[in-house]
Amino acid sequence: MELVKPSIGLIFWMVVSFSIILFLLKKFAWKPILGMIKEREESIENALASAEKAKEEMKALQSNNEKILADARAERDLLLKDARDIREKMISDAKSIASKEGERMLTAARENIQNEKMAAITELKNQVASLSIDIAEKILKSELSSDEKQKSLVTTLLKDVKLN
Repeated sequence: MELVKPSIGLIFWMVVSFSIILFLLKKFAWKPILGMIKEREESIENALASAEKAKEEMKALQSNNEKILADARAERDLLLKDARDIREKMISDAKSIASKEGERMLTAARENIQNEKMAAITELKNQVASLSIDIAEKILKSELSSDEKQKSLVTTLLKDVKLN
């Protein structure tokens, strides 16, 4: 029953042992424990500050990424527009060149046809002239087969010629 009703000696030794333990804890344990707690608190604050800074950097990077993406889209659209313009220009140039080449070929064909036509007409005239000469020659041979016919033709021609 002594523990339920402690005596003065027990209380004294309990106070002395508690004071010694309290002194030892204060002398050797409180400062390191409080230092560790303070150090832990600072590391937690630093971690929170770093996390907040990282969060802000992530927001900045995200907005920067969105800006870069928008710039890339604008550049892509510009490149596509330039490509379409170049394609249209190439098509119109090709059409223009083809049209000019077609006109040149048509002109050359017309000139060739005209030259062929003139050559054919000249050949036809030459043949007509040759045939006419042959016919005239045959007619004259038949008309002038006798000496009398020749003399009468010469006298007729001399009458027709007027002397100045």
